[in-house]
Amino acid sequence: MVRPVTAKQPDITRDKILDAAFQEIHKHGFQAASLSNILAKTGLTKGALYHHFPDKDRLGHAVIEEVIHERLKKTMFEPLRTTNDPIATLEEVIQLRADEATNNSVALGCPLNNLMQEMSPLDEDFKGRLMHILKTWQDVVTDALKRGQKARQVRADVDCRAAALFIVSAFEGCIGIAKNLQSTKEFRLCLAQLKDYIHGLQAKARR
Repeated sequence: MVRPVTAKQPDITRDKILDAAFQEIHKHGFQAASLSNILAKTGLTKGALYHHFPDKDRLGHAVIEEVIHERLKKTMFEPLRTTNDPIATLEEVIQLRADEATNNSVALGCPLNNLMQEMSPLDEDFKGRLMHILKTWQDVVTDALKRGQKARQVRADVDCRAAALFIVSAFEGCIGIAKNLQSTKEFRLCLAQLKDYIHGLQAKARR
């Protein structure tokens, strides 16, 4: 009898730690995040945690690169890298975020933006990793818009890099403002304005 292939136990343990750490950091911030709370959520020992992550900083770095980055890669980067219609894809991605928004998600804010606000002024390692994600995001949107220009879907006069910077900044700004206002309604209104801006990038023939 062939046994099903399963993930190795160390991999499962590491994933459990990362998931619990992400939740703890998202809720409380990195500096206030409690390793005891993370261990309580996973049911693991300190030895298991330190086997995978020698210190709290290493754990934080892994959350940035393996959780936050990977989630953005799946929900934002990959759709834009493979799309033949960047305007429609950007609108769809933004609408999905608006539709999925809850009072809890708005209250917690964006994990990337939260960490940039908290850690970038304090720690160069954190700043570098966070800025890499932000730059990747801008590059992906820029490349998608440039492909759209070549296909005559995006207006020829659009500065794709500047537009990408605005789109990413506005998206993060909508989340930040909504968090401060504690308002899902305002979040959706803000994203609707961003969608209007993106729609305005379309070439005239497609309007």
